[in-house]
Amino acid sequence: MQLSQRLATTVEIAEQAGRMILEARQKQNFDQHYKHGTELVTDVDIAVDRFIADRLDAHFPGEARLTEELAPERDVLEQESDLWVIDPIDGTVNFARGLPHVAVSIAWAHSGKVQVGVVHAPFLNETFTALRGGGARLNGERLRSSLATRLEHSVIATGFPYRREGRTPLMRRLAAVMDACQDMRRCGSAALDLCNVACGRLDAYYESVSPWDFAAGFLIAQEAGARTGHLYPCPDNIPQELYGEHILAAAPDLYKPLKTLLINADENRISVS
Repeated sequence: MQLSQRLATTVEIAEQAGRMILEARQKQNFDQHYKHGTELVTDVDIAVDRFIADRLDAHFPGEARLTEELAPERDVLEQESDLWVIDPIDGTVNFARGLPHVAVSIAWAHSGKVQVGVVHAPFLNETFTALRGGGARLNGERLRSSLATRLEHSVIATGFPYRREGRTPLMRRLAAVMDACQDMRRCGSAALDLCNVACGRLDAYYESVSPWDFAAGFLIAQEAGARTGHLYPCPDNIPQELYGEHILAAAPDLYKPLKTLLINADENRISVS
């Protein structure tokens, strides 16, 4: 199957999943619980994950999946040639609380390289897409990332882990970036933060996330012209485009100075009052 056909099918599945999310929000009859004590999950997450899995099995039988709710075993990253990486609802807390920053994120990788990326935001009526080497689009219109050249005029996004003990070290980064940029944003969806970098609404985004949170959005940002990478070297046994620790996506001229700023903050080279 050609990549363009694979993309069209993925968009169809993502938008169908989005309609499930819209209907669930309207009905307000979903249950909620916490996994690992801190991470909110609704039964809509699980239902949408199952729907996407069934549709992918129907169109692409036998291809492996890494998904947040049904198939989260990350050892699949080390062994599969063809792999779907799926977040059925990126922004579950936003979904449960009635906020609009919610996305279905679906990526397809071949031999560790993401080839297809789709991020659909049902409450915003926005579908971001990308094909490797084919550019990125929003509702069919070509995207171009920010051309910002100065950190002091930039708007940068990030996020924080659910575990409170994991937040303290990140405050050094936050203070350093706040001191250097114009302003910051935190929308609660890594996939949409990356797509907002892709379309120039944001100048940069950094965070540590799971593969399903960023795989599609990373390709979309890349194909829109943003520079993407990691603050630190990636493990040899995990493809870089599926390794979510310390990721960075930025306007090309901001990438290097922002990366340096974040690393220096980690190393306490920047004083925080």
